[in-house]
Amino acid sequence: MDEGKVHPIASNSGEKLGANAMQANVIRDGDGSSRVILSEPTGCTAEVVLHGGQIISWKNENREELLFMTNKSLWKASKVIRGGISICFPQSTNFGSLEQAGIGRNRLWSIDSSPSPLPPVNNRSTVDLLLKSTDEDLKTWPHRFELRLRISVTAGKLTVIPRVRNIDSKPFSFTFALCSYLSLSDISEVRVEGLETLDYFDSLLQRERYTEQADAITFDGEVERVYLSTPPKIAVIDHEKKRTYVLRKDGMPDAVLWNPWDKKAKAMPDFGDEDYKIMLCIDSASVETPIVLKPGEEWKGRQELTAVSSSYCSGQLDPRKVVQGYSY
Repeated sequence: MDEGKVHPIASNSGEKLGANAMQANVIRDGDGSSRVILSEPTGCTAEVVLHGGQIISWKNENREELLFMTNKSLWKASKVIRGGISICFPQSTNFGSLEQAGIGRNRLWSIDSSPSPLPPVNNRSTVDLLLKSTDEDLKTWPHRFELRLRISVTAGKLTVIPRVRNIDSKPFSFTFALCSYLSLSDISEVRVEGLETLDYFDSLLQRERYTEQADAITFDGEVERVYLSTPPKIAVIDHEKKRTYVLRKDGMPDAVLWNPWDKKAKAMPDFGDEDYKIMLCIDSASVETPIVLKPGEEWKGRQELTAVSSSYCSGQLDPRKVVQGYSY
């Protein structure tokens, strides 16, 4: 297979994406929804739906699914399914007066064909998405904006670059998050490294501020925390699958950890009763300090997810070295 070229994926549309024609295909489904399939030479793939600009699948070269998606809800063209990677804008979590999901997750995005100031995408499968504010949006949030999203797949890596531009005549502020649901073997066997000693807001305890005391974060119950001023690299170690997710981020100083555990999972209509055992939601976020944009200004963030083989129990991988950026 030629490097940097995605061979056609069987679909019922055959539509290709402008400048990215060799890199991604659009599929029009029978229910009227649209998906973008990204694929690169080693076999890694990602799938993006235009409703919500949501990434609903990321598979490695062995065709293993790396993102969690609930099977509880039936797929609908106009409904956000819990899981994958989704956008929270202009409000992330419940820190504000808007609905928690914000605007972007409930709107139909378009393929962005305008010239991009971002570097060229060599040897990767990429799509650029665009969401523009509408008059209806102004009733909810009275500011005009453009929200762009670049999604790229390379061998073992999924990159998401969000950009927000103020096209209004007055400044505005917003918070932002990329909600990433990771697929795990057993949440009770998972460790998160890189958040030690940091302050966090605990949403289960009236959003009080605490300092993390554990050497690593493990899970034995419901968690919903916003960790503040986090490092640019965080590791999620899945012992049973011998897999480590490494999250690298820029422009989003905070990180949110969420797992509903058993009681809340059973009370959620769009979540399976046992789903909490095989997932962890970790967000790259800007929550504590809102981002302020003057007219014409643009903010840019970046998140990279990689999945590497590891055997933490046998000492083959030191997660602290992953967090500190050592290569293997």
